[in-house]
Amino acid sequence: MSDNAASKTFSKFATTLSDLSGKPATFVLAVALVLAWAVSGPFFGYSETWQLVINTSTTIVTFLMVFVLQNSQNRDGKALQAKLDELILTSQAQNKFVGIEKLDEQQLREMSKTLAEKAECVEDVAEERAENRARGQAPA
Repeated sequence: MSDNAASKTFSKFATTLSDLSGKPATFVLAVALVLAWAVSGPFFGYSETWQLVINTSTTIVTFLMVFVLQNSQNRDGKALQAKLDELILTSQAQNKFVGIEKLDEQQLREMSKTLAEKAECVEDVAEERAENRARGQAPA
């Protein structure tokens, strides 16, 4: 199987499993399994094997779900980023924001600081215009 075919197959599997794992019925099933395990305790004398069953089961499920959910989250993040990039490219926004998710932490902090400063300036101008309108003056 080629890498692309394997990737598509895993993505489809991860999406399906993520959708199923997020449903209320799946949660109810998990609670029912834990309750069944707890109720079976007296029949097994609360043995180490009885405890090992739940510990091993939950560890395996958690371990595997990390990969499935990470795959789904990565794809969702990339899709969202592509949508934002498209909005930037088709709007009056600066195209320099396309691909900023690839910048390092320091560059992102600098860009965020610059944007915060610009936002303050825009807010100040908006407040000044609102005050001028309230006074009946023409905009500056």
